[in-house]
Amino acid sequence: MKNINRCFHGGVPSVTAMQRKKHLMKRNEVILWSLSGLTILVGCDDQRSAAGDLQRRTASVSILQSPPVERWYGAGQIVRGNKFYLENCAECHRPDASGAANWKEPDEQGNYPPPPLNGTAHTWHHPLSVLRRTVRIGGVPLGGSMPGFADKLNEQQIDDIFAWVQSHWSDEIYTIWHKRNLQSLKKG
Repeated sequence: MKNINRCFHGGVPSVTAMQRKKHLMKRNEVILWSLSGLTILVGCDDQRSAAGDLQRRTASVSILQSPPVERWYGAGQIVRGNKFYLENCAECHRPDASGAANWKEPDEQGNYPPPPLNGTAHTWHHPLSVLRRTVRIGGVPLGGSMPGFADKLNEQQIDDIFAWVQSHWSDEIYTIWHKRNLQSLKKG
């Protein structure tokens, strides 16, 4: 009997004007709280992104902090590789394996200059089988100008050169290369 302002919508009694006002105020309060919560969730999402970034950075730092992967070559190969490198590679890739300064830019003929081999370019992106093949047949098929050395270097000498080259790579670069090299062996 207190609800004098009742009316019917589809056979269901509606609330009084006062109850409707309270309901709207409550709904607005819920909306405001929801928006606040959404803002917090967005902030949490940013924190999750930041946490994910931190986890990725921590994972890459853990590569640095973990013991280095044992390298496939020995000191004797590095010494021999230095000799073979200086005789066959240093003229183009430079004695310190730093490569041409503009190695990312093609020359007038569209060929790429010799890249660094010291771990600062892309050599470590390739498995040992691809590196060996490139030395044997040359870089011309890949858009470079490097001649093939199959007639000058045997397989052991090529491996010695790569031992010397990889001895210039940081443990982090070598570890990444090592994992890629193992993956290529599993595929092949």
